[in-house]
Amino acid sequence: MPAALDQRISVRHHMTGMTTEETADYIRHHMTLARRSDPLFSDDAIALVHETARGHPRSVNNLGRPSMLATYAADKAIVDESAAPG
Repeated sequence: MPAALDQRISVRHHMTGMTTEETADYIRHHMTLARRSDPLFSDDAIALVHETARGHPRSVNNLGRPSMLATYAADKAIVDESAAPG
């Protein structure tokens, strides 16, 4: 980082990734916001998304969308390991 910019940053924070359970809760929360009450992601798919995303929320989102699209394209009702990128 250039020195001039580095001198202007007064507070720094390093965000660690969520735990597997926090990732599962995060996904379930987003499904609730989308008015989905039944499970959409299998536990194995959540674990794979968590591992691939290293628990970072933006990465979880970026992996979740194509997982849901692949599930829809395969005419399945639930996102499983075969649809979750890993």
